[in-house]
Amino acid sequence: MVRITARPGFGSPDCGTLFVDTIIAMPNNKASKKKRTKRGKKTVASGRSNSGQKRLNLEKRTSTKRGSLKRPAGKAKRRGFWSFLRFWLLRLTMLAFLALLCFTVYLDISIRKKFEGQKWALPAHVYTRPMELYIGQRFDEKLVLAELSELGYTRRSALDRVGSYRYSPSELAIYQREFRFWDELRPQQIIRLSLRAGRIEAISVEQPDVTAASHNTEIVRLEPRLFGSVSPMSHEDRSLLRIDEVPTELIEGLIANEDRQFRSHFGVNPLGIVRAMIRNMRAGRVVQGGSTLTQQLVKNYYLSSEQTYKRKAVEAIMAVLLELHYSKDEILQAYLNEVHLSQVGNRAIHGFGLASRYFFGRPLQELDLDQIAVLIAVNNGPSKYNPIRNPNNALQRRNLVLKTMLEQGVIDDAAYQRAIASDLKLSPTAARAALLSYPAFMGFVRQNLQQDYHQEDLLNDGLQIHTTLNPRIQESLEKAVREELAAVERDKGITANSLQVAAVVIRTDNGEVAAMLGDRNPSFSGYNRALNAKRPVGSLLKPFVYLTALEAPNKYSLASLVSDRSITVSQRGSPDWQPQNYDKQEHGDVMLVEALSRSYNLATVQLGMELGVDEVADTIRRLGYNDKVSELPSVLLGAVPMTVMDVGQLYLSLASGGFKTPIKGIRSVLSNENDPLARYSLDIEQVIEPEFTILINYALQDVVRNGTARSVLTGFRYDYGLAGKTGTTDDYRDSWFAGFSGNYLTVVWVGRDDYQSTGLTGASGAARLWSKTMQAMPLERFELGYSDAVVSQVVHYSVDPIRQDCSLSRNLPILIESLELENIPCANRIQYDLDNEDEMQHFEPWPKEPPARRKKKSWWQRLFD
Repeated sequence: MVRITARPGFGSPDCGTLFVDTIIAMPNNKASKKKRTKRGKKTVASGRSNSGQKRLNLEKRTSTKRGSLKRPAGKAKRRGFWSFLRFWLLRLTMLAFLALLCFTVYLDISIRKKFEGQKWALPAHVYTRPMELYIGQRFDEKLVLAELSELGYTRRSALDRVGSYRYSPSELAIYQREFRFWDELRPQQIIRLSLRAGRIEAISVEQPDVTAASHNTEIVRLEPRLFGSVSPMSHEDRSLLRIDEVPTELIEGLIANEDRQFRSHFGVNPLGIVRAMIRNMRAGRVVQGGSTLTQQLVKNYYLSSEQTYKRKAVEAIMAVLLELHYSKDEILQAYLNEVHLSQVGNRAIHGFGLASRYFFGRPLQELDLDQIAVLIAVNNGPSKYNPIRNPNNALQRRNLVLKTMLEQGVIDDAAYQRAIASDLKLSPTAARAALLSYPAFMGFVRQNLQQDYHQEDLLNDGLQIHTTLNPRIQESLEKAVREELAAVERDKGITANSLQVAAVVIRTDNGEVAAMLGDRNPSFSGYNRALNAKRPVGSLLKPFVYLTALEAPNKYSLASLVSDRSITVSQRGSPDWQPQNYDKQEHGDVMLVEALSRSYNLATVQLGMELGVDEVADTIRRLGYNDKVSELPSVLLGAVPMTVMDVGQLYLSLASGGFKTPIKGIRSVLSNENDPLARYSLDIEQVIEPEFTILINYALQDVVRNGTARSVLTGFRYDYGLAGKTGTTDDYRDSWFAGFSGNYLTVVWVGRDDYQSTGLTGASGAARLWSKTMQAMPLERFELGYSDAVVSQVVHYSVDPIRQDCSLSRNLPILIESLELENIPCANRIQYDLDNEDEMQHFEPWPKEPPARRKKKSWWQRLFD
């Protein structure tokens, strides 16, 4: 009998398994037993018959039915677990694949968007002023050759390449580079300067690729030097290169040393990775990297430098994507512009173009093979192989680079031998590049940009800022401060390095800043005292008291007597003020010119109170001081806090012949397309009439010749007609000097940041630094202007104010209408002097009737005149 039943099986709960239970009723007799016995034996003999197998199955099923009808629980659970695991693993794998695909698409979009767009926010490059050479100029061999050296020009016997020069006592020939000035594009050219008796006699210019004859000119310019950058976005600095501008030796040398399979791999080099792993394991440390140039570009341009497997995996994916979309040349060009090669202060030098100028002072196209090899060596480790800080490491690595280039067939043996025998040949300014960033002047440049240019224009990338900085004068200023400030501390017993300094040098003809210091350490980029430190100026304001008096010629002249006696000034809401002279003495009646040259306090206050403090304050404001001037009597002795630049603006109005000229640090700004940016107009205003300018400047010359500043003349070889004024504040806290020649005005402050006494007067402190600075500069003589209204007169006076014997005399410039003033000492003995032939050439005879005084224009008329 057979019974068939269906029962739930194992596995999926939706499925069933059919089981067959067979019940066989067997006869219970001997025959059957025998038969079964035979069959059993037969089964044993033959292995197992089909009936025997069935019987075995029957017994098993019967036993199962009687006992447990289910399969073993452990086996069933295991089969269910692995089935469940396979199900979810398949799904997770699909999800991971989809996520990777989406991430790859995202990376692909990011790569193309950044690579095809604007890759870098280019900083504005800042240039010094160009050196000008003109016919008749005194030729300073040391100065000119130093300038050429800093610009990366190489002295050669033949002018066979751009960036070279040839010099002899009779001629200087220069093969100049192409350069974009603010007013013209100068092509490559050869200039020849004929020299005779220490001066430039003639200048000729010729184009090397043009057959036309050379032509003569009166003036030529050397290109300015790049010394800094301004970027609102980052501190990265670079100069972009096109792949066709890069020397072949650099490209092939870089590939030979960094990634020999660059032109054949797909962004990742598996063999290179394996090779690097083997070498690193053998060495027990990381001695070789497996990254391709493409991977290095991805790391530098898109990713961070963290050492994680995640970053390496992302780097590999991005490298492959980059290779899929762009050519090898495009990738290589981006790498050459992106790679970080050095750090100069807070400027990060990126790209081989800027690194070439930084290390060698020359464009990349002008480098020799050994210099190219140095750049490739630096690329392997910007810190370890920096040729400035680690020259030995750099030299060893350079030689290894050259050897590799020889082995890979990039160069031949002759070129290898020449290159390996060369030294590093760094630019003379490379080691001082951080010092030559001129942080004080750069602060002034930023201030000028904000004041003079539209903000939206300054956000453009790649601006070219041509400044007024003169590196030679800046060097003279820094050297004078470095040497003389230490000497002052030593001579006066002042604690070393306790004094601070701020200084500025300004051209008197146009207000351009030639040099600036904001700290005794020229490379300090913090607090800029020249722009921000407001300190009382003391006697520096006295000339403006005397100028106010001289502008009233019917009352005062340089010969007028001023009382230098004690005075008490009453002030509402304050105690009475009783000023004193520095020597604690009174000097009676003195001439106005003498009171200024000897810086008498009492005479100045007496005169100022007679004029009115408000009138003096108006003069100070008119000449260029824009901040508020408190109209208190203490203003007469300089109790007005000013910066060095404020003082410079005031004295520039005197040094420039009475014209108020805005001080500036920028000549022009060009866009990345070499178009000049529009700037706000500069207004130049005449604030002092010419005749009064003559009088006050004569008095300032007398300060240097006979007064408190006569010590500054020590060391000058020629008489430059220098004019200036010392300044000292209460308790000797501040030492000032402001003075000028025919072409430069220099203002110096010396003091302490904690406002403690220095023990220095203007003459014993700041004037010493001023003198050292000016002695090293190319000065022109300061000549007084000319006016028909001014005549030179012999003035008689007496040293003894009581006797008044008029036994002494001196020549003074005096306005014609001031000759009849009764307050001139020995006025009855003044007469119009025509004995001097020079005076007859410059002055007309005294007319019978004094000329009518020109009416001074009102401020309203001057505004619209």
